[in-house]
Amino acid sequence: MNTYVKEISRSMKMLSKNKKTIFIGQSVKYSGSSIYVSLKNVPNQKKIELPVFEETQLGMSIGLALEGYIPISCYPRFDFLIIALNQLVNHADKINLLTNNQFNSKIIIRTLVGSTYPLDGGPQHTQDHTLALRKMLKFTKIIKLSNQKIIYKSYRSALKDKKNKVFLFVEDGNLYND
Repeated sequence: MNTYVKEISRSMKMLSKNKKTIFIGQSVKYSGSSIYVSLKNVPNQKKIELPVFEETQLGMSIGLALEGYIPISCYPRFDFLIIALNQLVNHADKINLLTNNQFNSKIIIRTLVGSTYPLDGGPQHTQDHTLALRKMLKFTKIIKLSNQKIIYKSYRSALKDKKNKVFLFVEDGNLYND
C-alpha cells in the first residue's frame, strides 16, 4: 500500500472513531473500487453498502446528517457524483439556508478522479469536475487532495470544523497507484 492510500486509510480510521460517523456508498463494505481498500480499518457496523443510486445516496446522507450523524458519503468516481448534483447543489450546499441555520451536523463527501494508469478508465470515469463545482457550490468546502501530506490534516480539520457543514474531498485515483 502506497503512502497516499495509507494516509487516506489512516484518515478513514480516525473518522470512524467518532461515534457519529457512518460510511455510506458503493464499495464501502464489499470490494469493487479503491474506496473499499481505504476503508478496511473501519468497522463493518459503521458502513452502509448501497447499490448504484447516487442521488438517493446523497439524499440519505442529508437525512442522516439532519438526524445528527456525520455521514461520509463515498462516490468511487467523480463522474458518478455528478448524478447526485440535484441533491448536492440544491439541498446539501444550501442546508443552512433551508433550515434557518438550525442544521448542526455535517456531511463529508469523498470522491475520486479515476486513474488513467495502469489502465485508463476512459472519459466516463476519469473526469475532474472540481472547477465546475467550485463555481456552482456556494457553501460547500471543496478540498482537492493532491498529495499525501495534506490528507490526514484535511479530514481531521473537516471533522472539527464548527463553521462549514458540507465538505467535498476530491482524491486522485492516479496517486492510489503510485
